[in-house]
Amino acid sequence: MTAPLLTLSSYLVGAFPTSYLVGRAYGYDLRREGSGNLGSTNAYRILGFFPAVAVLVIDLLKGFLPVWFFPMWDGRTGAWALAYGLAAILGHVWPVYTKFKGGKGVATAAGTMAALAPVAVAVAFFVWIVTVVLTRTASVASLVSATLVPVMASASGAPRSVISYALLLAVTVWWTHRANLARIVRREELQIDWRRGRARPGDARSEEP
Repeated sequence: MTAPLLTLSSYLVGAFPTSYLVGRAYGYDLRREGSGNLGSTNAYRILGFFPAVAVLVIDLLKGFLPVWFFPMWDGRTGAWALAYGLAAILGHVWPVYTKFKGGKGVATAAGTMAALAPVAVAVAFFVWIVTVVLTRTASVASLVSATLVPVMASASGAPRSVISYALLLAVTVWWTHRANLARIVRREELQIDWRRGRARPGDARSEEP
């Protein structure tokens, strides 16, 4: 029963409502501000740079820690490590603590892949930064980076199971960004304003990471 219990624990770790709690600490409910998405991009739009970095780091760790440590505890590797990662991502996207309203899962997915294929994630993260700087659109950067991860995992000699897992994550990221894709096609996806500080409650409700 150890592995199933750790899978449940991975979900609960992934469901930790980082953005919601940080927002509350600043007097905001991020489910009702900006895009309504509980992720680091919406945290940046509403709260500013440093709170968003805190959200990003913790959301990465929510994916990394279960995949890295849980196989050590139960003595299992391979498929169970991937199961722990997937459970953490599902927890982030559909967290039980906030009535199943979470984020897009990009940071948590990147955290799981960092434990499985760190070189691939490092390259994808660099591409993410460059794409954000060039386009000022976090959704475009996330889609490009998610697509790159399985390619880089394959190029770095990762096991087939990890490559398949990376492909599944890429498909998931594209699916969770389907509304963003529609806005990109319509040229309605709003860009990040680097000069912007903390927003006022109710600002930027149409934005989406």
